[in-house]
Amino acid sequence: MSYLLRLFFYGVLVRLVVLFVLGLNVRHRERLPTKGPAILAANHNSHLDAMAMISLLPLRLLPRVRPVAAADYFLRNKLLAWFALNVVGIVPLNRQRQHLHDDLLAPVAAALERGEILVFFPEGSRGEPEQLAEFKTGLARIAERRPDVPMIPVFTHGLGKALPKGEWMIVPFFVDIFVGEPLRWSGDRAAFMESYRTAMAALAHEEPLAEWS
Repeated sequence: MSYLLRLFFYGVLVRLVVLFVLGLNVRHRERLPTKGPAILAANHNSHLDAMAMISLLPLRLLPRVRPVAAADYFLRNKLLAWFALNVVGIVPLNRQRQHLHDDLLAPVAAALERGEILVFFPEGSRGEPEQLAEFKTGLARIAERRPDVPMIPVFTHGLGKALPKGEWMIVPFFVDIFVGEPLRWSGDRAAFMESYRTAMAALAHEEPLAEWS
């Protein structure tokens, strides 16, 4: 039942929004993963971010594609938790330890072990529209644990204006998604995060496809 709900949500509702409400353009689509495990590591300005990226992947991959999301936000009441887990299909992540030895990244590691493709936001939470916030080191910690897993930088432009933080009404807006080359673990957390920042900055400075004539 959960799969059918997700199929309807992503295969029908989300794709209708992407196709007919947003003017979505993708550059370097060939860099998207064709199998898991893999991580799409993107900037985060809107609740549309994960949904838009998941819509780019073939429906055959849907059972293995899941966004990583804050447990304290998406599991804060029963109705939202049911929707987030069964329809959106999130991997819930605790942002604060309850006990000293809690492994906050355990759900992510388990999902990768199952061969899933995860949408991950290194900023941690939604920032101001079209502005990059500071990247946290969670992505490097995951790469250190799973150096075999490709980490694919993805920069989105326009989703923060289509559905800004605090708003629930989608505004038609041109959206560009730029997919970077996969990153691999370099042996050092600081160096890995610097390579991610460099990749995101390069993608952010590519010419927006929506402005092309």
